[in-house]
Amino acid sequence: MKKITHAVIPVAGFGTRMLPLSKAVPKELLPLGNRPAIHYVVEEAIAAGIKHIVLVGHAQKSAIENYFDINAELDNQLRVKGKDALADSLNWLPEDVTISTIRQGKALGLGHAVLAARPIIGQHDFAVLLPDVVLDPFTTDLKNDNLAFMLAEFAKRGHSQILVEKVADEDVSKYGIAKLDENVSFENSIDTNVSFKVAGFVEKPSLAEAPSRLAVVGRYAFSNQIFDYLADTTASVGGEIQLTDAIDALISQQGVEVTTMLGCSYDAGDMRSYMQAFIYFAERQLDGDK
Repeated sequence: MKKITHAVIPVAGFGTRMLPLSKAVPKELLPLGNRPAIHYVVEEAIAAGIKHIVLVGHAQKSAIENYFDINAELDNQLRVKGKDALADSLNWLPEDVTISTIRQGKALGLGHAVLAARPIIGQHDFAVLLPDVVLDPFTTDLKNDNLAFMLAEFAKRGHSQILVEKVADEDVSKYGIAKLDENVSFENSIDTNVSFKVAGFVEKPSLAEAPSRLAVVGRYAFSNQIFDYLADTTASVGGEIQLTDAIDALISQQGVEVTTMLGCSYDAGDMRSYMQAFIYFAERQLDGDK
């Protein structure tokens, strides 16, 4: 398979866990230090070799589109005042990277949001990055960049990849948990990226029912066939099209692998985790300015 160069970032959610803060400001634009959360997610995608990013949003999220656009008036004012370096830092997207936007239309779940990107993605294989999840960009070894490793494994092994990390027992019920293939043995210590087959996922199980301690992080590398499975997926309880249902179909037809994550992740859509992330990112930025 060819290397993935397209990515989908769903940004249509209302951020209900962050209300009332997210009522006026999209949760994806809430700051981690002096940059919004989605800035790091897009940087992560670009660093992994992604050249075309599709933002799936809705009418009330135009501020996200504006963030990645060029503000000609602001650029001119900064340069008139001799602040060329600051102006350059605002126009940071590489010239060979394209960001497109498309609207989801109806709030029918994550699977529907991914499917909404199909007219732009076309026949390409693609990655999905959930903007709620921000991976630590300060300590990850470039040789073991999680998304880049996933994309390389996809190209080499021909199986869709889903990033997972080992979570504490008390957090198991918060996540989708991987059910490992019976032929896979997993070591508890993770000091390198590893990919291996997965038999399925259990959504937010109790600790007693959890098939492992490996939780889905929010990074995926999919073959284009996932679109067909999403299109055939029936809406579940709540009227939403679940991405996990399409993944189950992909597992049965093609096989899917999980990739173990290095470093830390932060849930920027949860207030407690977001505040921890804000402090961490701000401190690293200040250290970098010294």
